Amino acid sequence: MAEYRKACSNSCMKKLFSKHWNSSKQPRKQRKYLFNSPLNIKHRFLGAHLSKELINKYKIKTLPAKKDDEVIIKRGQFKGKKGRIEKINLRKTRIYIKDIQVMKRDGNKAYYPIHPSNVIITELNTKDKERIKAMERKVKK
Repeated sequence: MAEYRKACSNSCMKKLFSKHWNSSKQPRKQRKYLFNSPLNIKHRFLGAHLSKELINKYKIKTLPAKKDDEVIIKRGQFKGKKGRIEKINLRKTRIYIKDIQVMKRDGNKAYYPIHPSNVIITELNTKDKERIKAMERKVKK
């Protein structure tokens, strides 16, 4: 009987992530949603604002950051610096920009992780055909 209860309690546990989650004011639920969401949904959290010229050109205010986009950092210790996106970490929702590095104690350099909301995209990487299609879909709405 005890084994049955244990099995039932494991299978009846609440899900870590639900697509039907609407919203909550509670920070713990927001953190749970962000942390446990699958990578296809975490891609939406990589949204970064476009520069005024790109907004006028494409009629879109935000787009997910992508490798080889040129950005300006707007917040933090590297505020005002420009660079190209070298790497993107979807799991941590961070981007890594060329020449934005910190010295480690052993003398090596390491990329400094920056949240995409703290940058402005100044030049888009338009080599990706799927991204162009997504931009067109976004404009039609």
